[in-house]
Amino acid sequence: MVYNIPMNKEQVPRRIQNIHGVDYIYEDFASWDKTKKNATHARRYIGKMVDNVFVPNKRYLLECELEAAKEKKPGPVPATLSTREFCGATYLFDQIGEKLGVTADLQVCFPEIWKQLLCIAYYLILEDRNPLSRFPHWAKNHRHPYGASISSQCSNDLFGAITEDAKQRFSLLQAKRRLEDEYLVYDTTSISSYSELIKQVRYGRNKDYEPLAQINLAFLFGQSSGLPVYYRKLAGNISDVSTIRQLIRDLSFLEIDKVKLVMDRGFYSEDNINALFEKHYRFLIGVKKSLRFVQDILDDVRDSMKTRAYYSADYGINVYSKTTEWSYTPQKPRSETTETGKRRIYLHLYFDDQKAVDDRATFNSLLDTLEEEILTNQRTQEHESLYQKYYDIRTTAVRGTTIIPKQDAITEIEKNYGYYALMSNDIKDPLEALAIYRLKNLAEKAFHNLKERLSLRPTSVSSEQNLEGKLFVQFLALIYLSYISKAMNDQKLHKTMTMHELLDELDIIECFGRPGHKTHYGEITKKQKSLYAALGIEAPALV
Repeated sequence: MVYNIPMNKEQVPRRIQNIHGVDYIYEDFASWDKTKKNATHARRYIGKMVDNVFVPNKRYLLECELEAAKEKKPGPVPATLSTREFCGATYLFDQIGEKLGVTADLQVCFPEIWKQLLCIAYYLILEDRNPLSRFPHWAKNHRHPYGASISSQCSNDLFGAITEDAKQRFSLLQAKRRLEDEYLVYDTTSISSYSELIKQVRYGRNKDYEPLAQINLAFLFGQSSGLPVYYRKLAGNISDVSTIRQLIRDLSFLEIDKVKLVMDRGFYSEDNINALFEKHYRFLIGVKKSLRFVQDILDDVRDSMKTRAYYSADYGINVYSKTTEWSYTPQKPRSETTETGKRRIYLHLYFDDQKAVDDRATFNSLLDTLEEEILTNQRTQEHESLYQKYYDIRTTAVRGTTIIPKQDAITEIEKNYGYYALMSNDIKDPLEALAIYRLKNLAEKAFHNLKERLSLRPTSVSSEQNLEGKLFVQFLALIYLSYISKAMNDQKLHKTMTMHELLDELDIIECFGRPGHKTHYGEITKKQKSLYAALGIEAPALV
């Protein structure tokens, strides 16, 4: 049977598949695979037939509406009314987008909806904590790329129209722009959710200590640029250490020639280190002091490295570094056999007096908690191993419960107060390694911005597809926030104002439109010009 279905501009062939008596309509995209040297086909579901009438799905309907809007407005329309809008902050975002190539890459990957995605990202940045239902109110008095209002329903349709392929292409284009020589900071965060309909919402180790199920997000940040370039959604019960193998596959997709990773100790395992060596990736990773090979080296220098000879005045800590070997045991995928070899690594050790004081206070607080739980008979399952590790517990009918500290176990912890360790196969200088590792804090700042300014805590969206789309737009907004945060940090603006205050200061700049005239800007103060300059952006021209 042939149906009268409107064709799109590209005249993509349509295919019909009958499932249980219902005709489902698909667009068929043909392409040539250069590697396999054969034709491949990808199809996209666009709707179904109901009583011989084509009923499009939401995504296809949105695309048709956008196409119709473009045909109605083939070019710039002269202003017919005088307008007065706030534009100083959105002008800043426009310039950042041009500078980072975000705008250009969005146009390539989302040719139909890039303006709407940008203006929603702008709104999320400026109206932190406000729901998207408030967007029409904001759009009335702000200049933004789309230039029109977006309803809550339309925003949901936009999120649903964001495909995985387009997201991946955007990440690839962004990665090629700025990751050639950077270390990549890899980290994860947990996002609490009330939804029971999202498959990957699971109970796990919640990094915000909220008693809710969650999803996890894994991010890659450029170490010197401070900008996020890639993210991936994970099930809430996935641990950090188990994500490295997938990360390696993701990095292959991003086509980065020289991969250099920075990770905290939660990602350390022998298997992960072997995998990084196998791919010839360079890395800098935090390692636990309790590891046997770390303890062996630390025992040899524990007291001597506290002397003045190992003190760094620039950092106010003592440092020691040793070149050693890693027993490399990669697994051959075809034969499933292993081979043993040696690889050079640098183990960097650090001692910080202030950290020693903090470690002592933290550990004593833990022991106080354990003792109170034992003596009041309020023991918890998660602390059972600690009760046994640090105490001999005796209970009698006459004396009740008594506890005797296991001093050997306690001393073993106390001797490591103030020490921490990093390991690298690339960075020989311990101070250089520490400087790069400390930039990992940019991930924590970005996660704070993501959850607090971009309304991602806790998420209550019920649709898997809409969640994926919303996460991408929030990731998009995070690029702008990360750029501003790093510029403020470099120029030491954080000492005198918050990011919220900076954006508010610029947001009050107005622009005016009059019929038959170009849009022009209102007065710009000396302070506002200096803020633009500090952010590496030229202030708007008044004429």
